[in-house]
Amino acid sequence: EQIADELAGQVVIAKVNIDDSPLIPSKLGVKGIPTLMLFKDGQMASMKVGAMPKGKIVEWLAESGITPVA
Repeated sequence: EQIADELAGQVVIAKVNIDDSPLIPSKLGVKGIPTLMLFKDGQMASMKVGAMPKGKIVEWLAESGITPVA
């Protein structure tokens, strides 16, 4: 949630509660919690399973061609 606030306007970060929306994980192939997914142009570009600190998320975005402005 912190990174969503810091990167507002640069990326869209959405959080899905799988208990409230049980069909979404199966449609997207979620195998573990938490799962982070990166979508570009409506298509999944990358997926990471497991908690990641902010710095790793920023690195992951950069590796995927997204360079957030600090």
